[in-house]
Amino acid sequence: MKGIVNLYKPRGWTSRDAVNKVRNLLGVRDVGHMGTLDPQGEGVLLIGVGKATRLFDAFLKKDKVYEADFTFGYETDTLDGEGKTVKTTENIPDGSALKNAIAAFKGKIMQLPPDYSAKSVGGVRAYKLAREGKKFTLAPAPVEIFSVEITDKQAENRYRFRIHCSAGTYIRSLCRDIAYSVSSLATMTYIKRMRAGRFDVKDSVTVEEVAALKEKAIIPLEEALSDFPRFVLDDKDYIKLINGVKLPVGDVPKAPFTVFCKGELFGLGEKSEDGILKIKTYLRD
Repeated sequence: MKGIVNLYKPRGWTSRDAVNKVRNLLGVRDVGHMGTLDPQGEGVLLIGVGKATRLFDAFLKKDKVYEADFTFGYETDTLDGEGKTVKTTENIPDGSALKNAIAAFKGKIMQLPPDYSAKSVGGVRAYKLAREGKKFTLAPAPVEIFSVEITDKQAENRYRFRIHCSAGTYIRSLCRDIAYSVSSLATMTYIKRMRAGRFDVKDSVTVEEVAALKEKAIIPLEEALSDFPRFVLDDKDYIKLINGVKLPVGDVPKAPFTVFCKGELFGLGEKSEDGILKIKTYLRD
């Protein structure tokens, strides 16, 4: 049993909760998520089953789409609705000011991660240090915002945003920085992951559906990896590929790419500097 479950994670669950639930429902030992979704968040959480757990790095790098509510007037220590309020302001921006401000956040930007994040500081997760009240400094990281727009005004001080961004983007940080740009404060009070790579929320399944569908809830790897470039080897190379013989190759797609031979998916590959095909993530049984 191997493949991807496009799970709809409910609000209040950790990503680990979701993994454990899927593991128990499917009766499979090797299960893991393909990129954390905070407990406050809901929506698409990709769960790898069997050898698909090896695809963590590949899927983690995929772009994401979120819907999120930014509530203006205060900021919490965690930058989300679960934290403790540490700053307040009476300066609440209107929709026009926000629309003008968000233009500056489109494209490649440097973003400072939240203190309450999984970033590593000297081998320790930042959120652990923050909970202990320890002082530390995180470095800004490059991210890309492909699009950001206001889709609704929820209340006088709360707006719903739709954000299409690169992997590694913190929506909580984007909320903070947009507020700062209009001399205000804001906290992310709702977030829903609408898409991760090619996996859309409209195609996701709930844990109840996983319980009913069992194996049918698992998307086969050939389909799950269909948006990766495809490289097909000649049938004559099949035995060599199985036996790990070094295979020189010419032109190949941009890595990582799927490697097929005789209709079988072998895994994700890349071309070494000396022109040899390398199966970086082996997926064949």
